Amino acid sequence: MSDNPIKTTRRGHVLEVTLDRPKANAIDLETSRLMGQVFKSFRDDPELRVAILTGAGEKFFCPGWDLKAAADGDAVDGDYGVGGFGGLQELRGLNKPVIAAVNGICCGGGLELALSADMILAAEHATFALPEIRSGTVADAASVKLPKRIPYHIAMDMLLTGRWLDADEAARWGLINYIYPAQDLMSEARKLADLLASGPPLVYAAIKEVVREAEDMKFQDAMNKITKSQFETVERLYTSEDQLEGARAFAEKRDPVWKGR
Repeated sequence: MSDNPIKTTRRGHVLEVTLDRPKANAIDLETSRLMGQVFKSFRDDPELRVAILTGAGEKFFCPGWDLKAAADGDAVDGDYGVGGFGGLQELRGLNKPVIAAVNGICCGGGLELALSADMILAAEHATFALPEIRSGTVADAASVKLPKRIPYHIAMDMLLTGRWLDADEAARWGLINYIYPAQDLMSEARKLADLLASGPPLVYAAIKEVVREAEDMKFQDAMNKITKSQFETVERLYTSEDQLEGARAFAEKRDPVWKGR
């Protein structure tokens, strides 16, 4: 096992997070808790605007729960730490963009982790599955999220049979955004991260909160909540320096300079 299963690199406003647990980047309780601290720090650091999550090596993004650790005593219902499994699934108030760069096998809890990102890029050889059915367990987070992300019958096919999707099929059903040759995956992820990092962080925060909170609301109820200033991030945006800067930059025909305040 790697001494430190989570590698982080700061690059300007971007944080790169690499899951590095040979041989397969599986997640045990300790690793999950470490990931939670990493993403909590990312959430709370005003200088960081975008995160990229990937796996070390060329074969595995993440296969999810470490079954060997479970056999050695890690409880499946143990303390995953802040943010729940992998630090992302239940992290409250994460209003910054997260990109998953899937560099190989992405299954079980690994696919649930990728689903917790806002955009998913994949290498050409990446594959996706929810094989929990074959071990008599439930892909709980995927059972909630996946039917909302891709066509219901495709989601149920994956959940009920555990079959694998290659990158082309995953893209066809809208599970992932883009496919790249393996050697280009991280450079393309960084280009996307840099594009997002150059954008308005307060607008991103408002978008993420509205999308998250409005998911189970009726359209008019969500709109009323926005117009009545009941979304904290929207209210902050419309009373911010950045909102004025955006209007000034448009009028002056120049690029805006976003400060996140």
